[in-house]
Amino acid sequence: MTKLNVAVVQAAPVPLDFQGGIDKAVRLAREAVESGAKVVAFGETFLGGYPLWLDEAPGAALWDHPGAKALHRIMLEQAVVANDERLLPLQELADASGAIISIGAHERVRRSLVNNQLTFRPGLPVLDHRKLVPTHGERLIWTRGDGSTLGVHQAEWGRLGSLICWEHWMPLARAAMHNLGEDVHVAAWPTVRESHAIASRRYAMEGRCFVLAAGLVQTRDDLFEGLERVGGDAAARELFEAIPAEVLNRGGSLIAAPDTRVLAQAGEGEETLFAELDLAEVAEGLTNLDTDGHYSRPDVFELTVDTRAKDGVTWNG
Repeated sequence: MTKLNVAVVQAAPVPLDFQGGIDKAVRLAREAVESGAKVVAFGETFLGGYPLWLDEAPGAALWDHPGAKALHRIMLEQAVVANDERLLPLQELADASGAIISIGAHERVRRSLVNNQLTFRPGLPVLDHRKLVPTHGERLIWTRGDGSTLGVHQAEWGRLGSLICWEHWMPLARAAMHNLGEDVHVAAWPTVRESHAIASRRYAMEGRCFVLAAGLVQTRDDLFEGLERVGGDAAARELFEAIPAEVLNRGGSLIAAPDTRVLAQAGEGEETLFAELDLAEVAEGLTNLDTDGHYSRPDVFELTVDTRAKDGVTWNG
């Protein structure tokens, strides 16, 4: 199998309302699958929406900010958890269609939030990738992932993995993923601005793989609507009202080939990108560049990846 049909769903999430987001994701993923896609990718934290207030609302990082605290409470209440029954429709769609669905979500682990890119696989448990390093203001809501969720899915046609946002500027994370031999990589972003597009296309070249760079479309009005859907909160609404711009995430999703050429490019609105990948290009590209093989120097450089889960507490007895 050398040809693979893929899709990137560039859509507006339903901020804060996880059930609403799941319902929308299932509908859009089903449409992509019915159009022939065997891999369907959504952007970073599509389920729950990207927390735009961290970047856009003045004062969101102030100590004891009532709006920020209210939003954190809502996210904890709404976030998905391991084996969440609300996610079953996505798993059932993957099982029935044979397609792989990659989608970002806020996940609750004990009493903390993590940024997880979930990969739903036909007949298999969900594959997690929890963001290793929340960037800048994101550290106000997300804790860090660990090496236990650095992995790939082995499909009949090859291997698929994912990284989230600025992980694509972590050289050692990239090296670890290249070692796993991805044929297709999902690069999950809140929006694919120019620098994100550069990072995605560079990843394709460096890893000799196809890259599905998936971004969101999100406006300030989406935040207000999502807040009302989960019961509203005056302090959170006041925080949103301080956001000056209307359009905040502008899409820009793309699909890149191993030689960096762009196979499909989205604009700023909601749309689904499709492309047929010729997986033979992966092996052909390795002729002159294999960063994990003939273009590496294991006698000079060595990378150790700790894949143990780091829960922080061990109970004995």
